[in-house]
Amino acid sequence: MKKTQLLGSIGLVTGAVLTLAACGQKTNNNAGAHDAKKFKEATPVKEVKKGGTLSYALEVDTPFTGIFNNELSTTTTDSEVAQFGNESLFSTDDSYKINNKGAATFKLDRKAKTVTIEVKKGVKWSDGKQVTAKDLEYEYEIMANKGSKSQRYTASLQNIVGLTEYHDGKSKTISGIEMPDGENGRKIVIHFKEMKPGMLQSGNGFFLESASPYHQLKNIPFNKLESSDAVRKNPIFFGPYKISKIVRGQSVTWVPNKYYWRGTPKLDKITVSVVNPNSASQAIKSHKFDVAGVINSQWQQVKNTKNVNFIANIPLQYSYMGFKVGKWEDGKNVMNPKAKMNNKSLRQAMAYAMNIDAVEKRYTSGLTFRVPTLIPEQFGDYFDKDITGYTYNLKKANQLLDKAGYKKKGTYRVRPNGKPLTIHLAAMTGSSTQEPIIRNYIQQWKKIGLNVKLTGGRLMESNSFIDKVQNDSKDIDVFMAGWSLSSEPSPNDLYNEKAPFNFTRFVTKKNTQLLDEMDSQKAFNTKYRVDKFHEWQKYMFDQAYVVPTVNAYSIQAINSKITGYSLKPSQGNNGFPLWYKVGYAK
Repeated sequence: MKKTQLLGSIGLVTGAVLTLAACGQKTNNNAGAHDAKKFKEATPVKEVKKGGTLSYALEVDTPFTGIFNNELSTTTTDSEVAQFGNESLFSTDDSYKINNKGAATFKLDRKAKTVTIEVKKGVKWSDGKQVTAKDLEYEYEIMANKGSKSQRYTASLQNIVGLTEYHDGKSKTISGIEMPDGENGRKIVIHFKEMKPGMLQSGNGFFLESASPYHQLKNIPFNKLESSDAVRKNPIFFGPYKISKIVRGQSVTWVPNKYYWRGTPKLDKITVSVVNPNSASQAIKSHKFDVAGVINSQWQQVKNTKNVNFIANIPLQYSYMGFKVGKWEDGKNVMNPKAKMNNKSLRQAMAYAMNIDAVEKRYTSGLTFRVPTLIPEQFGDYFDKDITGYTYNLKKANQLLDKAGYKKKGTYRVRPNGKPLTIHLAAMTGSSTQEPIIRNYIQQWKKIGLNVKLTGGRLMESNSFIDKVQNDSKDIDVFMAGWSLSSEPSPNDLYNEKAPFNFTRFVTKKNTQLLDEMDSQKAFNTKYRVDKFHEWQKYMFDQAYVVPTVNAYSIQAINSKITGYSLKPSQGNNGFPLWYKVGYAK
């Protein structure tokens, strides 16, 4: 599972790892967690030779959607397919701070309230055209134009001067983005209403870190962009490789971008092919692919495979259980106080009834593990280590429901008003352990008298799951999803009133206040910001509108002849390796 490209860096996680993947050995130990401590983050360093074809396994159980534009794509799978050409404008250090080693330079002026981004000379699209100021600016038009229906038009970006006016159709241009050397220059200056503490970090969400080829897209109406050939069939990128062939939803072939600004990449060809997660371990053992993700529940089956380097990290991500309590209306989340799941005791009880630790030990040998809060541990001081999360406690779950008036009538409880209570749960298909895991949780909820049924009677194919969750389908009360996160820790773009990705649709004064405070002027003081992050995590833990469930080691099986493959942020591109460095060892 990788971070979705750039800006919001948030995609519904649709891949295998986070959906607790495949047919596990039924081990009752934490052997996997023990193995994980020995993993390296990169392949051994060797001299690289030119040439060769690399095969890459894309492990999903449904076809990929194939939307290759950063502002229109919402799934991590599309980002994973696009990684070979879709390069970020910026490079970072290992703590994700932007530096000037990437395709563009970056300068922040707190006093003038501006960020200046300049593309380096020689950074060219794969058709040979220089990446221009207009290409940078056009990315904002795509994201903010109502016609494109981009999910990435967030409250954070509305801090750019003139963006709201453009979005609302009151202005034909975005007044706060100037191109001092004209459209064909290489520089843009972005004017902000206020400066934010996260702006020096990649993935901060206050400006975009990508570009769109204006010369290719300019004649396509915004409302036709997503379905256009330029986005689906022949997208162009300024990264190391370019697309030579797409078999829709199934495979993509990449060849070198001869105009690549850092020089010609090493490989002759990269083929990306869809593989069902249930076949992943077999594919690794038979060396069918040069790069393949390990499904954590299959670790015991593959760990002794010869001629493979296993490399791993814990990505910035988490899975969660979300409770629907409202709707998306007129560009904001509107909460319904009478929603079925708008009862804190009911939500907390469901969280306490989940036996996550036991499940992960059994199915993934501990390579997938319970997480206590919505801010991952990788964010250091911002993570509140005092929150234990919802540990398994059936007694507490029952007490909460009794006290809140959910009385038992036979097997199941009824609502406080005496009406029957049926809770509809939406969850995605995944590998072969996904279904037993979800069925296990339904059994757990039955133990506390809750009648939980799967929406539509079965696990949902990922594309229709995303569609239903985004559109607040009436037959979803609770859903299991996941985030692939941005490298700046602010959760604002996921959980504020104007965040399209706030799929539970919860909005409270307290939540709004805390989110505002953690990104305010005062938050330039790190201690203040850390305190607000801790306060927010405690509040979210208590309210339980969104309950974090698990994260997982992301393990890759790499052909031992491959070198130059690294998962370190400073050696990466939005959570993916720097592909121009990857090749076969001499």
